[in-house]
Amino acid sequence: MRSEIPEHLAQVRFLTVAEVARTMRVSKMTVYRLVHGGELPAVRVGRSFRVPRRAVEDLLSNAYPDVG
Repeated sequence: MRSEIPEHLAQVRFLTVAEVARTMRVSKMTVYRLVHGGELPAVRVGRSFRVPRRAVEDLLSNAYPDVG
């Protein structure tokens, strides 16, 4: 029996830890620290983590004050 995925969850795009590290230009260990420290939300899939793309965008946009 197949269940329908709610609309708001179907639109979420997830990134791997390696993709997040590349995007942020940091090591994978730094990403793991952010996840384990609660600064970056993630879901566990088996033995790996997936991070919502929007969470990465929010973290980066809030990392620096608006200077302009």
